[in-house]
Amino acid sequence: MVDTLADVSRLPGGPGRRLRAVRDLAESFRREFASTGTPDSVTTRDLITLPYPTRFGLFRASRAVAPFLSIRNRMIVVRWREGDGRRRTLLFEPSDHELGEFTPYFAELKRKVPSIVESAYRVEHGTVLGHLAAMGIARSEVDYLMFDHLHTQDLRRWVGTTSEQRDLGRVEAAFPNAKVIVQKDELEGMTELHPIQKPWYQPATYRDVPAESFYPIDGTVILGPGVAALKTPGHVFGNQTLLLNTSTGIWASSENVIAVESLTPEHSKLPGVAKWAKAWDQEVILNANTIETTADQYNSIVLEKLLVDRSQRDSRFLQFFPSSELVGAWTNPGTSPTFSHGHITHTA
Repeated sequence: MVDTLADVSRLPGGPGRRLRAVRDLAESFRREFASTGTPDSVTTRDLITLPYPTRFGLFRASRAVAPFLSIRNRMIVVRWREGDGRRRTLLFEPSDHELGEFTPYFAELKRKVPSIVESAYRVEHGTVLGHLAAMGIARSEVDYLMFDHLHTQDLRRWVGTTSEQRDLGRVEAAFPNAKVIVQKDELEGMTELHPIQKPWYQPATYRDVPAESFYPIDGTVILGPGVAALKTPGHVFGNQTLLLNTSTGIWASSENVIAVESLTPEHSKLPGVAKWAKAWDQEVILNANTIETTADQYNSIVLEKLLVDRSQRDSRFLQFFPSSELVGAWTNPGTSPTFSHGHITHTA
């Protein structure tokens, strides 16, 4: 693993100067990253569709009447070979959505919403272990787990625990050989949460997780040919993006935005979005449930925007794959996306 690009929040100067530096850095990094090659395969699998406040997902831009929209969480499975021939497998966003329900925000939402209403919003599409079994990937083959950030995540069933758990008993690791790639900034931030962070984390679930299960990194790291963890702070201090070089060009995946049109809002048909972006001279629409450092999140999204290629299906939109993507639902008028990728498929 090799560090390749500075943390955009640590560039010198104020946020405007840092944004200019991001623009200057992006093209050289694009060339460098593309030269690393491509992974053997990239596959996506749907996990769960959940309700999410419209005012969070589309910041201040939406004029939809629906207070909630729907986001679909998907897992990305990436496989590559090292120079010595060893095969590596990375799972990006392998959310244990059963335990994720106990995140304070979603637990409170579940308490307030009648079950008949919840069933209209919440749809389970599959599980991490079920998808891997169907793909013929043994749990022992998984080398890395990676999340854009650790909001809602409970990792105990994936990496095991060092002691008996009140709710789960003693937990053996489902992925005994896996390391969780995480930015040091996020691990440090979780030791003492700020009030704006508390609704979105489950810090108690990390107390008995083996420390050796984590692979802390600080900045942007090339993981393998055509695979990188790109530090993109702002949504959380230690936010990171999965960057992929594929047969259709470069892709990025994170939860910095929830819709691909949030990167080119001028082409959005979502009520209010294009008009708001033009009125406020905003080139991107943030996902804003937590905006720990708003200007840095904006700069990080611009970096993602400049690194990826345009969609071959519609060149107005970019090859950005939201890790929790906006999907249309009859329950949420005015929130159907203008364009959606739905999946990434790549085979070398």
